[in-house]
Amino acid sequence: MGDARTVRVVLDGRERSAPAEPRLLLSDFLRHELGSTAVHVACEQGGCGACMVLLDGRLTLSCLALAVQADGASVDTVDRMAANGDLHPIQRAFKAKHGLQCGFCTPGMLLAAQALLDSNPQPSDQEIRAHLSGNVCRCTGYTGIVAAVREAARLLAEDRP
Repeated sequence: MGDARTVRVVLDGRERSAPAEPRLLLSDFLRHELGSTAVHVACEQGGCGACMVLLDGRLTLSCLALAVQADGASVDTVDRMAANGDLHPIQRAFKAKHGLQCGFCTPGMLLAAQALLDSNPQPSDQEIRAHLSGNVCRCTGYTGIVAAVREAARLLAEDRP
């Protein structure tokens, strides 16, 4: 394995490690070395948002990051959203408001929605659309997705003390 080095991450709350060549993409590392199917890969050029993860809490296109750049970092995928088998309010909202169809863009959309709502708990429709502009969905036409984010904001507000 030539120049491979061990990359250690906390993936969805669990410490994990595997060898990675210096030029291995984070998306490929997560999928092929660590077995995370929650990371979807589509355009491989950072244009679709399907591969989004939270890298140390920051929304990151994993197809544009190298695995070695994530060494020592926390990486959260959509798998971290649900707790004890219960859907996260954002996931419930996407289900209720038909914010998903084929599901391929859904992990990236959910994480992008979470990042938005973490920084702006009551975004306008225009702010939702602007924030999600880096995520491509070929199925929904986005109306259900915007409604889902709006509903998620409402559900999260109800959960706040």
